[in-house]
Amino acid sequence: MVRRWWALTALGLAMLVLGFDITILNVALPTLAADLGASTGEQQWVIDAFLVVFASCMLPAGLLGDRFGRRRMLVAGLAIMLVGSLAGALVGDPAALIAARAVMGLGAALVTPLAMAVLPTLFEPDERARAIAALTAALAAGMPLGPLLGGLLLDHFWWGSIFLINVPLIGVGTAACLLLLPESRDPAAPSLDPLSTLLGVGGLGLLVYGVIEAPARGWTEPVVLGALAGSLPLLTWLFLRDVRRPRPVLGLGLLAHRDFRSAALVGTVASLAMAGLLFLVPQYLGAIRGYDAFGTGLRLMPMMGGLLVAARTCQPLTRLLGPRATVAGGLGLLAFAGLLGATTDTDSGYGLTAAWLTVTGLGVGFALIPSMDAALGALPADRAGSGSGLLMTVRQVGSAVGVALLGSLLAQGYRDRLDTAGLPAEAADAARESVVAAQLVAERVGDPGLAEAADTAFLHGMGLALFATALVAGIGAVFGGLLLPGRSVAPPGDRDGQ
Repeated sequence: MVRRWWALTALGLAMLVLGFDITILNVALPTLAADLGASTGEQQWVIDAFLVVFASCMLPAGLLGDRFGRRRMLVAGLAIMLVGSLAGALVGDPAALIAARAVMGLGAALVTPLAMAVLPTLFEPDERARAIAALTAALAAGMPLGPLLGGLLLDHFWWGSIFLINVPLIGVGTAACLLLLPESRDPAAPSLDPLSTLLGVGGLGLLVYGVIEAPARGWTEPVVLGALAGSLPLLTWLFLRDVRRPRPVLGLGLLAHRDFRSAALVGTVASLAMAGLLFLVPQYLGAIRGYDAFGTGLRLMPMMGGLLVAARTCQPLTRLLGPRATVAGGLGLLAFAGLLGATTDTDSGYGLTAAWLTVTGLGVGFALIPSMDAALGALPADRAGSGSGLLMTVRQVGSAVGVALLGSLLAQGYRDRLDTAGLPAEAADAARESVVAAQLVAERVGDPGLAEAADTAFLHGMGLALFATALVAGIGAVFGGLLLPGRSVAPPGDRDGQ
């Protein structure tokens, strides 16, 4: 039936908007500093407010879809994102912009798991992998397209235009969802437990905040240690409270099922690697290669090309080889891409970068799409919303942890390798902050050798981070080969997620 593919297009528009919102604002930070007077800390929170709310609210969002209707809650999420986007374009101070970004994160927390949760109601198992591939490609396309469109808009319009790009896409997506998506819910879904919701939002919020702040502040800073330590008792209490209930609210007991847990784990490894690379590569292209925001986004396209190829070919490959071999092979490609990228030096041309970005896209596609399909296939139909929320939460937290760990490795490797001998103490401290700061210091003091040393030090740190990515992906490939099913998973009739 053609209607379900049009419905998938509507869901793809929603995921494309989400991909934009994750990355598009990064290129606008200098403009926000100039036009709104945003401090460094405020700029960081403009980015983090979206991510913290997004990651911490997905668990209850999935349950809301199971209880009140997945289409209804999906449309509500799009409406919330629309309100946040309009507010973001019209505000006039950093605090209001941070609040608007938090509203957008709340909407995204509804959209992401529920877009995945409605797929089993639209597609049979033999078509579900293609649908997941399409949504994954839409989300991944939005990430590199975000800086590309953001740079283009900032070159011609005011900073608020980067939020208005969402408005027509959300409008079309909302109308299409209302017209094309069937409603689905679980009549037996438990009512939302306020205490569990507070524990989940608070615990995940503290965890994600801690790992986001760690690269900039340092892992031993009291605020980082306090956030990480504070998350542990809240999440432990949440888990114990949920698994002991006769009808679990958040479905954490689904992690006890091997097929779901294994697929979620390897999917999280792929998400971690992709998020980490999207954090590293724009810095390299902008700071070392000297490309502007538009040029950087354009040069991230080989990764998108690799992902599209994988999205087109992973379904027949998975039918032939099974999810175990396909996912393990994809993670193996990610490991190879990390090792290849780690060989980058100051004389490397863009051709090397394009090559390992292409392999990265292939690896992410072959690892993420079949693992998502396997995880959704292991869910009972009545837990599609809460199970998808749990799956996307685990992936999002993994992405945040990946960015934090790779960011720390990059910063530590850069500082350890940078030679600031002969510089005044104040200039040396500034140069150690970042490669961009070192280049500015070198220009101010007239020392081209410092700029070259900073480039070399940055590439050393990037190499360490990429090697770590390769190591994690390689370990994930081994676990995927051991734990994933050899053939596609069908949800057992008696699996209730208890």
